[in-house]
Amino acid sequence: MSDLSHFPVTARWPAQHPERIQLYSLNTPNGVKVSIMLEETGLAYEPHLVDIAKNESHTPAFLSLNPNGKIPAIIDPAGPGGQPLALFESGAILLYLADKSSRFIPAEPARRWECIQWVFFQMASIGPMFGQLGYFNKFAGKNIADKRPLTRYVDESKRLLAVLDERLRGRRWIMDDDYGIADIATLGWVRNLITFYEARELVGYDRLLHVPAWLDRGLARPAVQRGLEIPRRS
Repeated sequence: MSDLSHFPVTARWPAQHPERIQLYSLNTPNGVKVSIMLEETGLAYEPHLVDIAKNESHTPAFLSLNPNGKIPAIIDPAGPGGQPLALFESGAILLYLADKSSRFIPAEPARRWECIQWVFFQMASIGPMFGQLGYFNKFAGKNIADKRPLTRYVDESKRLLAVLDERLRGRRWIMDDDYGIADIATLGWVRNLITFYEARELVGYDRLLHVPAWLDRGLARPAVQRGLEIPRRS
């Protein structure tokens, strides 16, 4: 039996199955990257809901796992060398799980790095820009009289969608016929943009040539459907 008691986070979110990967998350666009990946790989895991609306990600227990106070984070009791490993940052977790499972990332070095660059594209561009658009379109930012910030994030989100659309020209997935972590990183954000953030018309989503079919293919995957609901808000 794995002993995770030296991780303070387990006092707040006790592990019922300490031999499994422990997932601390919420089904946000960043959170579902990891739950989808875990569902796709079949790796055994135990999810713990961290309610960011209640500021639980900024409690001392969670900060002991991720000092940046953001979900998702994991503890793998069987990390490198058989020792427990704690990780935060969704992109890093995706890469780790891909290597651990030997799935959803190309083995050939040049294609591996090509895949990684598209994960970074989501992390550095799509996530931050779509998130700001959501803030200024749906949340507190919509009450700001100056609409220049919203215009900026709409324009940048449209540009990023165009980059993704061009990448998907003639491809089923971001890496050609190989579904993988680049898709897993991006699916939830595109879905969120046109549903939860209510920006479908703003960004001209239905005028895109390739992204809508790609998103539909991704959302049709059973593991994606399951992962989008884990951990679900109570």
